Amino acid sequence: MFKKRLLIIVFSLSVILIVGSLWLFRSDFFDFEREVLPLASFQNFPPPSHQSVKAIFVGDIMLSRSVAKQMEEKEDFNFSFLKSKDFLNQADFVFGNLEGPISDQGQNQGSIYSFRADPGVIQGLKLANFKVLSLANNHIFDWGTPALFQSIELFYEKGILPVGAGKNYDEANEMKVFEENGIRFGFFAMTNLYPRSLEAGVDSPGISNSDFEVLARNVQEVKKQHQVDFVIVSLHWGNEYQKNPESWQIEKAHDLVGAGADLIVGHHPHVVQAFEKFENSWIFYSLGNFIFDQSFSRETMESLAIVVDFSPEISPAISLKAFRVRLNSSFQPEIFEEVSLES
Repeated sequence: MFKKRLLIIVFSLSVILIVGSLWLFRSDFFDFEREVLPLASFQNFPPPSHQSVKAIFVGDIMLSRSVAKQMEEKEDFNFSFLKSKDFLNQADFVFGNLEGPISDQGQNQGSIYSFRADPGVIQGLKLANFKVLSLANNHIFDWGTPALFQSIELFYEKGILPVGAGKNYDEANEMKVFEENGIRFGFFAMTNLYPRSLEAGVDSPGISNSDFEVLARNVQEVKKQHQVDFVIVSLHWGNEYQKNPESWQIEKAHDLVGAGADLIVGHHPHVVQAFEKFENSWIFYSLGNFIFDQSFSRETMESLAIVVDFSPEISPAISLKAFRVRLNSSFQPEIFEEVSLES
């Protein structure tokens, strides 16, 4: 009798576990193919009556691994951007963080997560209106110095401004200036996820200095001298898959705003994190994955695209809209829903 009851209990628990698993992995849990809302459009926004530039800021862009396989199968380097290019081209320029070099040179440095994209993907980046890219991240050295050099050369050749890495200290750390419609934007980019040995030296290539105090002083000096109209800081930092920033990140971001940063955009956690308006500036601690192949959760297949109007002649000089972006099963971003920025 005891064995019979034990068998019944074991069977019942097995049924519960199976049903529970089926519910957890039901088709709409990772509902990549659900109908996407109509593409958001700026055409209904009232045209500015003043000097203005519209920009879009997106999250991590990884064009290697399974993303590259999709492009290879479709025989189209534009494939990853086909669902988002119309949205992105409604802005004057687009900014993102590029995870890994774009190169056919170099040697794998040994990481199991080494990224390197075919040089042909630059045509997709151009198609999608990317004009400034951060290289200050923990994957830009995945294939060594030759791949980093080639990436930088290709970007300049194709009219895309690389920020946060360079062939020497000055190039890696200098503010990169991008001008549009008479408005000057100063870009800084840094990461604290690499050892100091991979930072650029006086005559050696690498990434930008990872000292937040140095960055804050540079921002402050730029603002003091009125070299640009807006200062934008890209930070590759934080903990992967964590939905909120650490207290030290909030402190450093506030310090940078105090130094004069108008907009701070964060990357690396691979999920969307908190954002805030601090004083007259906006801080986005992590925008999540814009293009990535981390299909193991909904959070890693979604991100934010921030649409920013920069208007130095009016107050406030910065106004924003945010759009949630979802990656489909082919790792193409699809912009489909406006998100409230109200706290």
